[in-house]
Amino acid sequence: MWTALSQFEGQFLLWIQEVIRRPWLDPLVAFYTKLGDLGLIWIAACLLMLLWPKTRRAGWAGIFALLLSLLCTNIVLKHLFTRTRPWLVLEGLIPLVVERDPNSFPSGHSSSALACTAAWWRYLPKPWRAAGLICGGLMALSRLYVGVHFPIDVFCGVLVGLLCGWGGWRLEKTWKERGNGEG
Repeated sequence: MWTALSQFEGQFLLWIQEVIRRPWLDPLVAFYTKLGDLGLIWIAACLLMLLWPKTRRAGWAGIFALLLSLLCTNIVLKHLFTRTRPWLVLEGLIPLVVERDPNSFPSGHSSSALACTAAWWRYLPKPWRAAGLICGGLMALSRLYVGVHFPIDVFCGVLVGLLCGWGGWRLEKTWKERGNGEG
């Protein structure tokens, strides 16, 4: 199933490696992408939002979205599809970070990043929405840059993340309407 698509995607990843990567940029992108490990950067942002009443609902929506993203990507879809990481099947591709999980599809980093961005969207002012979208988009692109995901992995991770973000917002809204949420 993945063979024809993987060939095109592989050429794209090799193009990124040969044309886009830069020695001065590699450590910056590798550091940024590692901030997404276990969703840590997004969990930290949500926890900080819980400290202030004006951002508390965004924090809860983000937490719910992250839980949905974890369930969808890492617990269900990665084990259902078991797509191998690109550097394991693509000769010449050198990953910039180490990934212990051999399953590539969909990108959990992309999913969690966009899940938070989408969940926060209705609660944060416009400048913060844009900042969140930029950070989430950069996280998704970083997964291609460091060579640990195929483009379809990232694209589907983004789609799953957007759906989980919407689900996180709905869960928070329902929770608040039932009188469980503060501020």
